Amino acid sequence: MTAMTFEPSNPTARPTLDATDRQLLSLLQANAREGTAQLARKLGLARTTVVARIARLERSGVVAGYGVRLGARLDATTVRAWCSISVLPKAAPAVLRALEAMVEVEEVSAVSGPFDYLVFLRCTSHEQLDTLLDKVGQLDGVHQTQTSIVLSRKIDRRSVGA
Repeated sequence: MTAMTFEPSNPTARPTLDATDRQLLSLLQANAREGTAQLARKLGLARTTVVARIARLERSGVVAGYGVRLGARLDATTVRAWCSISVLPKAAPAVLRALEAMVEVEEVSAVSGPFDYLVFLRCTSHEQLDTLLDKVGQLDGVHQTQTSIVLSRKIDRRSVGA
């Protein structure tokens, strides 16, 4: 039914996905609420096959969950920014906990280079962003920050309608 393989004895092994799995994942990323019958039609498969593939992708951890993507209407009314943060040695766990508690923080990624983390922020105004950046810069263990405000997106494959 599928060419996806997974080695249960090695939990860090990456599953191998066939072309149909990748196409199904692409359709789910575009609209996770799309019905399995419609997905089956688009893939040229039986509905039960699609249900089985989705279940297998979920069990193997390829699909970790489903969420909400914000639409352009809300996106147009927000101020988005990327904030690079360098932290003092041993301060990372406390800084990450503090960032996690800030609702404006949407994503934190560990990165290579002169900074330790790249943080994506979403605020309702420039004033809120300014206050938030002051809070981030004053966290115990934060050594340096550098922020870039997003002016516009040129390519975004995660957006609705992309």
